Amino acid sequence: MFQLSKKFFSSPRAEKEKCAISENNKGWSSILSETLDPEHQTRGDFKEALNFGEFKDGRAQQPLPDSLVEDESTLNDFFASCHNLCVRLLQLFAMGLKIDEEAGGKDWFSSRHDQSGPSGSILRLLHYPIIPSDANYVPGKDIRAGAHSDYGSITLLFQRPGQEGLEILDKGWQPAPVHPESVDKSRPPPILVNIGDLLSYWTGGYLKSTVHRVVVPPTASISGEDRYSMAFFCHPVDTTLLVPVPSAFLREKGKKRGAMEVDLESKGKVITAAQHLKGRLAATYGWKK
Repeated sequence: MFQLSKKFFSSPRAEKEKCAISENNKGWSSILSETLDPEHQTRGDFKEALNFGEFKDGRAQQPLPDSLVEDESTLNDFFASCHNLCVRLLQLFAMGLKIDEEAGGKDWFSSRHDQSGPSGSILRLLHYPIIPSDANYVPGKDIRAGAHSDYGSITLLFQRPGQEGLEILDKGWQPAPVHPESVDKSRPPPILVNIGDLLSYWTGGYLKSTVHRVVVPPTASISGEDRYSMAFFCHPVDTTLLVPVPSAFLREKGKKRGAMEVDLESKGKVITAAQHLKGRLAATYGWKK
């Protein structure tokens, strides 16, 4: 998959522009076009990306760039594998949260991600180019991807060995090594799983969104190597209502924390997964809501 990513990002800009990103969140976004932390960033992220939405009967539901037309089946298979893994992880979350059996139990989350209708799920190929010498970027300080949390339920992140830069907010910014100390470095890096805003919202904040960013590490100016990663953003079906998770465990935890009762409906109105995503994308790309 990383070879496919390199192949696309090394193609001419004219080819990339044929599949430029639109408000359906599918397609190519150019360097500096995305601002993940608009409140604090003075300019966009120094990266480019290619978003793939869901496949239907093995076929992409968007124009494919010329360089990847022959790889449609590979992209479809990888997308499906990512989705299947997310479904299993969501079942484990449901078990851990002790969702009421009569409400769906371990399948409460996964049934809302069953691909019975369109969703905001996205496979994203990411390319962080070498920082040009005239870009005035300061290694270790300037941002390749601004501080943000992901918009969906959970995210799978795939990274390449030796390509550091990811940081996670946990009482300050902490480096998230591609290979944690406990992992055999001769093996491929483990998949990093982020909790997204929807899962946090659903659980009344009990599960916290993973706030993260990508910085330019000091070694980037020395190694002269482009950074590549891939992310799979798992979203529920668009029409899913973001109602409270039916869990006595969560209700009790909310009371003990002195937090607001886990009752999203009491906030005024129940929104859908699609409405939630549309609002977040509008802020990121400067689109009108």
